[in-house]
Amino acid sequence: MITKEKEEVLRLYNSGLDAYKKRRWDEAIDFFEKALKVDPNDGPSKLYLERCKQYKLTPPPDDWDGVFTMTTK
Repeated sequence: MITKEKEEVLRLYNSGLDAYKKRRWDEAIDFFEKALKVDPNDGPSKLYLERCKQYKLTPPPDDWDGVFTMTTK
């Protein structure tokens, strides 16, 4: 059974992921931060929050397909 908190985290995460894919970094950051307020240990939200912050500073190329490419090990 999924708790109400987990349902809320999933809803916020999915909204953040949608904004991420549309390159709406500020909106995505807001959703991922809200998800982390509900569950501070949500790994996917932490990961995408950091990626959004990176892409906000250095946007991906125009032909970006939503895939994150690691540049370091």
